Amino acid sequence: MDLFKLGVLGLLVALPVVVWDLFSKRPRGVDDRMASLVQTAWLVLFVCGFGLLLKVTGFSEILLAASTLTGLVVLWNTFRLRNRTATSPVEAPWVEISRSFFPVILAVFLVRSFLFEPFKIPSGSMIPTLRIGDFILVNKYTYGLRMPITNHSFVELSHPQRGEVMVFHYPPDPSTNYIKRVVGLPGDVVSYQGKRLSINGQTLSTVSDGSYSELVESLNTAQFDQFQEQLGTHKHAIIVAPYQPAIFPSQVQNYPGRDRCDVTADGFTCTVPAGHYFMMGDNRDRSSDSRYWGFVPEDNIVGKAVLVWMNFNDFTRIGTLVY
Repeated sequence: MDLFKLGVLGLLVALPVVVWDLFSKRPRGVDDRMASLVQTAWLVLFVCGFGLLLKVTGFSEILLAASTLTGLVVLWNTFRLRNRTATSPVEAPWVEISRSFFPVILAVFLVRSFLFEPFKIPSGSMIPTLRIGDFILVNKYTYGLRMPITNHSFVELSHPQRGEVMVFHYPPDPSTNYIKRVVGLPGDVVSYQGKRLSINGQTLSTVSDGSYSELVESLNTAQFDQFQEQLGTHKHAIIVAPYQPAIFPSQVQNYPGRDRCDVTADGFTCTVPAGHYFMMGDNRDRSSDSRYWGFVPEDNIVGKAVLVWMNFNDFTRIGTLVY
């Protein structure tokens, strides 16, 4: 049974008990034999309800809604308790749950919004730097503080630099997060010809570093040439498929600023607009990046990738710094 069906089942089981609890006139107290059942039903309703909301909205929105809701309940209960006597009835389960969950949810929301946020790498576009299944931490304050949900910057601390690995909202669909390496800054002329990257007319230094093998879906092994590339102050590994073209022009979308790019079968040259960034994957020939869907606006920035904190398929990846 998948998590969605389990959540629906939880709601169907808990909801009748919760409705009965709301409208029953039974006395609440230490002798209430239904207290444990009712408490469990409210907890299941809370967890399953917010879990199912993930199907229609994002995790940040869920945290904001949950912290606001539980916070209002706690605030209301605080004012109510001012006149509470020793013989006052036992608190309702939804009040107890709100009081227990509120500080935890609020702490997670603040840390996730302004300090660090975890992400999982779903594809191989950043191989060999990041592997499929890597769980990474993203520093949310490196580039400044941003409003939750809207992602608009209200405190600027720094700007992305060439070579940094950055998480951002995918421009064609901002509800999806992407991770790539910053290649071009605002105003840069980025060129990729013959599998060599140039910034403002200067070809980046690359040194051959052997080969890289990857097991693909057909269970065949794909061979790539591996290089060490110097991009700004960042020296990192990239891989290329030697017999694959630098770009497939037919797959290039009609994105905003497309007229600033000259795309041919041999490569491309783009001038990055003000307030935007040009992103590429380290797996240069297996990456959907700015070559195909365009530039990343400043307001789409999420944060800087800093650390691999878990990979259940390869525990040696734990603690790997992201360069």
